[in-house]
Amino acid sequence: MKPLEKLLKKPGSHLPVRPAAPPGQVPGPGSVPAPRRQSLSRPPASPEEPAGPAGPVPGGEGRWLELRPPEAPLRSPEDPSPGCDRERDREREPPSPEPPPAARCCCGCGCAPAAPAPPERLLAALLDRLPAPEHGRGCGAESLLDDIVLTHSLFLPTERFLQQLHQHFVLAAGSPPARWEEGSGLRRKRAVLAVLLHFLDTYKGLLQEEESAGKVIKELYLLIMKDTSLYHELEDEIIKLHQLVETVELKVADETPPPNKQVKPLFRHFRRIDSCLQTRVAFRGSDEIFCRVYMPDHSYVTIRSRLSASVQDILASVTEKLQYSEEQSARGDALILVTMASSGEKAVLQPSEECVFTTLGINSHLFACTRDTFDSLVPLPEEIQVVPGDTEIHRAEPEDVANHLTAFHWELFRCIHEVEFVDYVFHGERGRRETANLELLLQRCSEVQHWVGTELLLCEALGKRAHLLKKLIKIAAICKQNQDMLSFYAIVIGLNNAAISRLRLTWEKLPGKFKNLFRKFENLTDPCRNHKTYREVLAKMKPPLIPFVPLILKDLTFLHEGSKTLLDGLVNVEKLHCIAEKVRTVRKYRSRPLCLELEASPAQLQTKAYVRQLRVIDNQNLLFELSYKLEPGSQ
Repeated sequence: MKPLEKLLKKPGSHLPVRPAAPPGQVPGPGSVPAPRRQSLSRPPASPEEPAGPAGPVPGGEGRWLELRPPEAPLRSPEDPSPGCDRERDREREPPSPEPPPAARCCCGCGCAPAAPAPPERLLAALLDRLPAPEHGRGCGAESLLDDIVLTHSLFLPTERFLQQLHQHFVLAAGSPPARWEEGSGLRRKRAVLAVLLHFLDTYKGLLQEEESAGKVIKELYLLIMKDTSLYHELEDEIIKLHQLVETVELKVADETPPPNKQVKPLFRHFRRIDSCLQTRVAFRGSDEIFCRVYMPDHSYVTIRSRLSASVQDILASVTEKLQYSEEQSARGDALILVTMASSGEKAVLQPSEECVFTTLGINSHLFACTRDTFDSLVPLPEEIQVVPGDTEIHRAEPEDVANHLTAFHWELFRCIHEVEFVDYVFHGERGRRETANLELLLQRCSEVQHWVGTELLLCEALGKRAHLLKKLIKIAAICKQNQDMLSFYAIVIGLNNAAISRLRLTWEKLPGKFKNLFRKFENLTDPCRNHKTYREVLAKMKPPLIPFVPLILKDLTFLHEGSKTLLDGLVNVEKLHCIAEKVRTVRKYRSRPLCLELEASPAQLQTKAYVRQLRVIDNQNLLFELSYKLEPGSQ
């Protein structure tokens, strides 16, 4: 299961299930287990409320059978009180004979919103609305343009979408249909140019992975550049198109790739300080990385591979490195690729799977073995051996750790393309190539959660451990002040880990002031009423800020499962708008640059390297074992 997938699938507690007894310890008849620390904000007997509505959106299906606007907008997953929809709609309903609000453009100009339509007709309906000078800037046509550009892949592949755009331009430049009014051809060409400009401005670097789409864009670009009627009317737009096409650096199938391409490191695979101190840049499927693939005897080979490489490609590189003969493969000794977690869990990867590097667990590794040696695989020794001792967290100031956490997570958050949120939820395995940066941020969130528990459980002295607990709460407070809600959430979830919350003696030594502070943090991260408290706090923040990204994915999942995208061949336009609105919130959070004053002293660089190379224990059984050693159940 992917990191944080439980949070996205289940509306339950953040706390993992606690085993009956720690590994290797059998409780005796006279031993009494230590009582687990009760939540500082909620009574232990109260049942947990779900994190969000589980059923489909009321009226989400069957509403799109007719080509007419919906009677009410699709309810947002952020709305904690679905029962009030009918009352609010009645209050907003204007007197007759004016049309209801749902039948108006969002700018209030009186034009009707786009009705559900077949995928092939939706682009034509958009072009009919563009440009719309009579409605003014900010008309619903601009919102519909952004909605379709962000979500077109849900109902139309990118290449087909661009081919239709190309066909509309050719039709307008040639012999327009007789039903078109005079001047409609020029207006249609201007509309095609507006859609293409917005498309290129939105996708940019992602188009480097779309070879066939790049070819269509170049053909359409050449047609537009040759059109003299457009050039004189829209000189600024034509210049912008030329700049965008140059910026995107479109990749066409018959073009050779540039030599000596730079190899990028994944943050979990840093081995050099100078690498981890570099500013993070976005990953693309064609980027190349170095990766270790281990053998059953824990020897390894280092391969250079594309990020989007399939399992079959990885095994081919390993076979070449090992000089694995074809005769061995023919005898049934063919290699298989296996993921091995630090807990010993292992899974065989299918040859067609792609982008496996970004989906590995925190301390997971790739193993190449035969099916006969699969059962004998064991985790690497360094993943199961723990040496307690002081780390950088004990020497660094809370402000420095929190600021470096925020700075690093901002880099990772900025690397995520807004379309990755749509691909992650709606495309599953097909969209994995375009979600590498989002996958890395989710894994980083899980890494910070386990880092909190690891540092506390490797601290053997009770007084020192209580002081570290106080420092971690202070770090969470500073992250919240920095508007880094991802780090804040991850630290609070990590402190609520069952292996940490059971340390009764440690929590009793915590000063009352910090107990009250952590109680407020628990209330803020409480999932009751669909995370109502957190959403209210987030709504008051101004950019730049880093949201708790898993909750955005949960909202998108709710929108996806609550109503169908296509029903009887018609596109649910209202659903596309709700999805695009959620993605636009991400755009708003990053609309301003993050300004943190970080010194470049040797001590600061050491803290920065520590924050970016967290060494954590992600084996829950091992965390419980360490917890019981620190505070046994007999105390």
